[in-house]
Amino acid sequence: MCFKGSQGSRCQSRVKAAVEFARCEGIVPAPESAHTIKVAMDLAVEAREAGRSQVILFNLSGHGHFDLGAYEQYLAGKLQDYTYARKYVEEALKDLPRVPNTP
Repeated sequence: MCFKGSQGSRCQSRVKAAVEFARCEGIVPAPESAHTIKVAMDLAVEAREAGRSQVILFNLSGHGHFDLGAYEQYLAGKLQDYTYARKYVEEALKDLPRVPNTP
C-alpha cells in the first residue's frame, strides 16, 4: 500500500483517504484504489476551493480484506511512510520484455 505514486502522495495520506472512504462508503478499498481515492479527494478539494463544479470518476478495483494489516498499523499510529528506492524499480524494469512501439 505504500508505494510512491505519480501524485507523490505518501503512505499516511493514502491510508487516511482509504479509511475515510471506508467510513463513508462501507467498503475497505484495495491498496491500488487507495492511491486513486487520495488523488480523487485532492481533486475534489481543489475544485471546491476554486468554486467550480467538477465530475470526478475513479475506479475502485477491489476490496482490501487481504491488506488489513496496513489499516491496522495506520489506526494504531504505527504505519510509517516508505519510498521504494528508484534504483530497485529501474533494476526490476530492465528484466521486463520490451513491447514494440513503446517508450
